Amino acid sequence: MTVYYNAKHILLSEVDDTDYIMDQLNNGSKFEDLAREFSECDSATQGGDLGRFPAGTMLPEFERALYHMQVGEVKSKVKTKFGYHIILRLE
Repeated sequence: MTVYYNAKHILLSEVDDTDYIMDQLNNGSKFEDLAREFSECDSATQGGDLGRFPAGTMLPEFERALYHMQVGEVKSKVKTKFGYHIILRLE
């Protein structure tokens, strides 16, 4: 049986920027709006939406974080070769 994930993310090159964005999220800003404004990934135009994807298609560090997250949870400072991710697990 194939495991699928559904997630949004914000990709940043500087780890210090993750704290600012997490503060904004905790103060009521929408994840999608922050992704559009700050993310350095092409998915920014879609509010950081990565869609639904099968396990094994993303970087191991990214998927490991998703595996340990609950639906609706946000995790910060997930480091990959592309930078630092703030991840919102949707499914």
